[in-house]
Amino acid sequence: MARKKVRTFIIILTLIIQLLFLSAIFIERLQSNYTPFIIIFLCLLVLISYIKAPIHHRTNLYEHVLIVLWVPAGALTCYFLNHGFHLGPVISAGIVGTIASFIPLLNKQSTYLKQLPATFYCGAFIGMTSLAIASSVYFVLAASFFAGVLLLVSKSLFNGLGGKLGTVAFTAVTITSFIFFLLFKK
Repeated sequence: MARKKVRTFIIILTLIIQLLFLSAIFIERLQSNYTPFIIIFLCLLVLISYIKAPIHHRTNLYEHVLIVLWVPAGALTCYFLNHGFHLGPVISAGIVGTIASFIPLLNKQSTYLKQLPATFYCGAFIGMTSLAIASSVYFVLAASFFAGVLLLVSKSLFNGLGGKLGTVAFTAVTITSFIFFLLFKK
């Protein structure tokens, strides 16, 4: 029963964050009389997709708790490639994702290694964050922690829907930004 409440909370939290993000984009970029109608229409589409899409699968996927330890590895690697070597967010995430895709080849029988590329790539999305948001390694580590928790909680949610890893990373960065804002506001 507690798991169902946690999963419902995660789904609602993700929906709210996505709706707020979409609204902020249109309010900032589109200044017209039709902006409120466009926002309402897009919010309805997102809400309908949450209601109609099969976002929860009953199959229990093997997921070891130690999988989430690799989220910070992907995030820090992408962060340093992006900001330390100035490769840019897309190239940096591409490098992390490409290298991570070869990890299962180390032992083709290992179910643990087969799950690492997605975990690394989720971290890479965190590492893509701008320095205006993720100004330190501590931010990246905190966001990685939240992403790891969200990955564990949502392991059988949103399967088959594109964008799960990016959504998890985005939600983690948003939560971390909010916490850092509250703790370190000037």
